[in-house]
Amino acid sequence: MAARGGEREPLDPVRQNQLLCERVRKERQCQRLHTQYNVNPLHRVHTITKKPMSWHDNIEEPADAKFLNLIHHAALEPTKKYSEPQTESQEIGWNTTPLIQMDRTDCRLYFPRRKTEITK
Repeated sequence: MAARGGEREPLDPVRQNQLLCERVRKERQCQRLHTQYNVNPLHRVHTITKKPMSWHDNIEEPADAKFLNLIHHAALEPTKKYSEPQTESQEIGWNTTPLIQMDRTDCRLYFPRRKTEITK
């Protein structure tokens, strides 16, 4: 072992091969091979406009129904996406239907703004 701050001893080829094998083994454990890519449905996707004078961008292509459904689903509000709230913050205001139906003829619960000659 070399002294601290001193020169290092050169590694022999056997030790270098051991280090390389260990590194490759660790990388293979963490590596995942992805062959199919999708749009993340949790993030809103905004399309970027193409160049107007480019001839290859102006070729009409058929719309992919699965991709369009993913984009429309990502743009929905959470109450339409999920049956119940996913976070604590979503619980506030999740149920927006009123508990009592509004009766506009009942003056005890309904106070409309009235226009008079002065406020017109």
